[in-house]
Amino acid sequence: MTYPLIVLPFLAITVVLTLLTMRRPGFARRMTASAIAAGILVVLTAVFDNLMIAAGLFTYPDALISGVRIGLAPIEDFAYPLCAAFLVPAVFTLLGSAPTRRQEARS
Repeated sequence: MTYPLIVLPFLAITVVLTLLTMRRPGFARRMTASAIAAGILVVLTAVFDNLMIAAGLFTYPDALISGVRIGLAPIEDFAYPLCAAFLVPAVFTLLGSAPTRRQEARS
């Protein structure tokens, strides 16, 4: 199995669960925060994956990656932090309880 195929289910689950939160309060604010977090995580991934690959800590067989790279890191590596930035808030939102009337009255 190639790395792009491994990434696809994670991307699909992230998109579906994120879309399920569209009607929940604070969607735009959550997406903004997720986009900022994703940007930071992608930069950190680019820096540290490249350092670890350059140091020889691990490699990727050319036959198993898409061939698109950012520095030494295959593009597939960037899907995981991207998914995390959007999936974790979506799951948290979907699992969170709806506010009760008493909580709404305090707001």
